[in-house]
Amino acid sequence: MSSNLRTLCSIGGAGKYADFFRFDWKAQRWNLTVVLGAIIGGFISVQFLSDGSEIVLNPETISDLNQLGFENVGATLLPSEIYAWDNVLSLKGMAILIVAGFLVGFGTRYAGGCTSGHAITGLSNLQLPSLIAVVGFFLGGLVMTHFLLPLIF
Repeated sequence: MSSNLRTLCSIGGAGKYADFFRFDWKAQRWNLTVVLGAIIGGFISVQFLSDGSEIVLNPETISDLNQLGFENVGATLLPSEIYAWDNVLSLKGMAILIVAGFLVGFGTRYAGGCTSGHAITGLSNLQLPSLIAVVGFFLGGLVMTHFLLPLIF
């Protein structure tokens, strides 16, 4: 999935500005079906396979999120405190999206793949770089959850 962003940027003409995007994207266009499948699969899941029930969460998680200012925890998959248009289009929301997008993109390139690629394919092939990457992903998630998220909210 992460390599599709490079393909999309190349299609959009980013090769004029950076050598990284100068490659034969037409050879990779088949891979864009992954993006299309994710979009269609997400739509089908939400529209036809969801029953609208609340998400069952640990009471401690609910308490922690309430302390951070989240209301109706577990009522939806996407909390309105983050994903409502008013919050997304605010200065804070845009800053979070831009910084998070940059960090995810940088981390994916730096680690040589995404979380699922390393965790599923790399670990099943017993690749040491994938083990190191997965440990790094988990440590990064713990740091974000316990130290940075409370600072943001």
